[in-house]
Amino acid sequence: MNLKKYLFVGAALMSVSFFAACSDDENEPQNPPVEEPDEPNGDDPEGPVSLEDQWNNTNTVTWPADTVINLTEHYTVPEGKTLIIKEGVQIIASTEGVGANLLPVEFTVNGNLYCEGTEEKPILFSIPEADRTEANTFAGLWGGIVAGSTCEEMLIDHTIIEYTGGDVLEGAPAANAGYYEAGDDAYPQITTNNVNGKYVITNSILRNGVSDAIYMMGGNAIIMNNLFIANGETGEEAVNVKSGCQVDVVGNVMYAPNTNALKLSSSDQSDVRAQAKIQAYNNTIINAGWRRDSDKGGGIYAEENVAVHVYNNLLVNCKFRAMTPGLDNLANVEGGYDDKNSVIDYNYYASGSQEVDPAYVYEQGIQYSWQGYNYEHEDYHVGVVDVNSVIATEEDSKDPMFANYDINATSLTNYVYNDAWDFHLTAGSPALEGAYSENGSDMAPLFGTTGLTVNGETYTTPAPQPYFGAYGAE
Repeated sequence: MNLKKYLFVGAALMSVSFFAACSDDENEPQNPPVEEPDEPNGDDPEGPVSLEDQWNNTNTVTWPADTVINLTEHYTVPEGKTLIIKEGVQIIASTEGVGANLLPVEFTVNGNLYCEGTEEKPILFSIPEADRTEANTFAGLWGGIVAGSTCEEMLIDHTIIEYTGGDVLEGAPAANAGYYEAGDDAYPQITTNNVNGKYVITNSILRNGVSDAIYMMGGNAIIMNNLFIANGETGEEAVNVKSGCQVDVVGNVMYAPNTNALKLSSSDQSDVRAQAKIQAYNNTIINAGWRRDSDKGGGIYAEENVAVHVYNNLLVNCKFRAMTPGLDNLANVEGGYDDKNSVIDYNYYASGSQEVDPAYVYEQGIQYSWQGYNYEHEDYHVGVVDVNSVIATEEDSKDPMFANYDINATSLTNYVYNDAWDFHLTAGSPALEGAYSENGSDMAPLFGTTGLTVNGETYTTPAPQPYFGAYGAE
């Protein structure tokens, strides 16, 4: 995926208005026409109808390409039904709130959702253009996509999701369904709940959110070739996985998550919610952990009996190395990770020369990335985790030699992404060598052979590459 081109196209879309149908007032946006069961793209003879009424007498609704959908109320894809969103569609959530409690607009998927964007015309889930400002990066202006316990399939392809993280309040659909607690939680960009669900999230951008970008409480997933930016305001992660999940996370760039890029846990494991299993490799993680005013996390975090294989990842200017808390109680859902069935190794930790903003003070006195990497942290599984990893020191930064990103030039707490950055590796980069390159069956992706079939198409996870990070040589 050409991320630079992709971001440019996404930005251009924000300033364009499309209309689904004409009316007497050409400036008044209309909802797309309802589908007839035997005419997938046919117009309703009565004219545009409400979004809710679109589901009358049909199991599948398609929002046509280049349509604007304005959401002023919560929206639900009903159980057993399917919504297809075509390329270029913009879903614009009102920031005014819903009902007397001014609930953040929530996009609930109890059926199936297929977002079929393209590189030239990505789908956009956002807020009104005037509100898309840096000041609103962590304002939490709507509720994100909540895939419920009956959501069987979801495809998020070439889709931008941004400005999420509104508080879950009393009366919110997610609170009523028991997914989140009113008054205690904020919405991620994407939530999953069905342990049998199949989810593919690819070629997409998830940015500017108060909470996690992806919070998985169940399901089988491929998360690949995405760009994560500024996920989490005071905590939270880019990808947060719990029990009842099997997930491949590969080829992603994760820029400035508040705490971790990967928080991997099998919490709440039971007979119904099986042990979480995650394969995470060839990801590039930058500036993780510094915006959290504590000593928890900083890139990779594995706990509570999770079984993981985390390798060939490139971490740059992160606060800490991979952490595995609960080392005195391993392979326990209330303790540490499943060390007997896990490998966290062959990762690359690079450090610039920047000192953290003095406004951020940490209990352990970490001021530089190289310092955090070499700190004698109680949550580092010394001699087991990262035994073969490349780790920067004060004298040797292990600069991966990106095509266009100076590891010494950007503040450690920065979360504003520059579209001109290029995280390919240049010829002669030390990160092109030393990665895990064998063919251990335990290190293979979960869905590299059988894949996941979503909307009739089978998606397979790409094989591990013998270099560190998402892109390899330019």
